[in-house]
Amino acid sequence: MYSKIMVPVDLAHIERLEKALSTAADLAKLYNLPVRYIGVSASAPSKIAHTPEEFSQKMKAFGQSQAEKYGLTDVTTAAYISHDPAVDLDDTLLKAAHDSGADLVVMASHVPGLAEHIFASNAGYFASYSDVSVLVVR
Repeated sequence: MYSKIMVPVDLAHIERLEKALSTAADLAKLYNLPVRYIGVSASAPSKIAHTPEEFSQKMKAFGQSQAEKYGLTDVTTAAYISHDPAVDLDDTLLKAAHDSGADLVVMASHVPGLAEHIFASNAGYFASYSDVSVLVVR
């Protein structure tokens, strides 16, 4: 089946990720798989973290909370710092999938609007260009 799950996480929008997070946790428990939560942030201060180190600590705390919430035993996190996450997010997530060794990515998406009919969403782009399996959860 699969050997590792990667889950991209936007700490600014955790409330929108619940279905993807629970789906990833269910799969991890069902197949006894490790989960790696990935976050991408800018080096500049944001409403989530003032420094890359603080962002990394918040990702680690998020991973621990998910492990406790869902009873996961093998959870890791990684914080990627990008010069401009709005521009670099897709490529950064593709790199993260490669770095993590994941062969399944579970990621949240939103209901497509007009913009997604012209430009691909992050999940759509990732699924199109990734060499691993991608489960997009709406």
